[in-house]
Amino acid sequence: MHIIDLHCDSLFRIWLAKGQLSFHDAPELETSKQRLIEGGVKVQGFAVFVPPNLNDTEKFQSALDQIHYFYEEVLEKNQDIKHITHWSDIDQLQEHEIGAFLTLEGVDPIGNDLHKLSILYRLGVRSVGLTWNYANLAADGALEPRGAGLSTFGRNIIEFNNKHKILTDVSHLNERGFWDTLDIADYLIASHSNAKAVYDHPRSLSDEQAKALFAKDATVHVVYFPEFIKSAAKGNATIADLIKHIDHFCSLGGVSNIGLGSDFDGITSHVEQLEHAAQSQNLINELLKQYSEEQVRGFAYNNFLRRVNSL
Repeated sequence: MHIIDLHCDSLFRIWLAKGQLSFHDAPELETSKQRLIEGGVKVQGFAVFVPPNLNDTEKFQSALDQIHYFYEEVLEKNQDIKHITHWSDIDQLQEHEIGAFLTLEGVDPIGNDLHKLSILYRLGVRSVGLTWNYANLAADGALEPRGAGLSTFGRNIIEFNNKHKILTDVSHLNERGFWDTLDIADYLIASHSNAKAVYDHPRSLSDEQAKALFAKDATVHVVYFPEFIKSAAKGNATIADLIKHIDHFCSLGGVSNIGLGSDFDGITSHVEQLEHAAQSQNLINELLKQYSEEQVRGFAYNNFLRRVNSL
């Protein structure tokens, strides 16, 4: 079964290696081309993530460098990987082709300059998360103790997203910023978030947040990072543990709004038998034991497609 995965960090890994990792088959990459093929991942979202320890000039340059590697390593060296710049491009993919699109994980690289966001949009960014875990000029992240909501600049970013039909990703926002965003964003998404009711972590969504997203027909994509799935004190995370988060979102009325956002190449531990993209069908096979094929196709790709095809 085909999969659309909203979030991976392989560009960051390639950037850290100064371009010395081959996207085609580097064993260090959990989302290499070969592993995407083996795992049936038909469309992959590639995050641009800039580490917080860089200065402002270095941050924007890092974003540009990662996008350079996207064009050079992902696209130019793999003619069967197609750049998704309009969501309708997904429907045009041939059987042997994989779609790839860019996302921005935190607006730190643009500082206070919307022109830089415009440049990233023109280069292909189609989903924007305002923060990573901490504060920037737009908002506070999920781990920022201050707990502030959106700034005026953050609201300007969302207005830009609305104008250009860019997805606004709430996965890393703190709760106050989340509710501010929900009020004004037209194209909401949570690219890699789990259910706080199943395992209480600051990066996860409360029931109230999840239901609010579902009410706006936004998709919530579960993330495979064990730290967001269960307590380490209770043993290694399994696929069954991850599915508990899907079960809970379904119990809140989200069966038509659930998707997948692995976070491969951005996580430091892994679910058993879900350690890289080549093992993605292990999750699908377990889901098919509990849900109908139509429902699992929704989780795997149709829920997201239905949402973005209406943009």
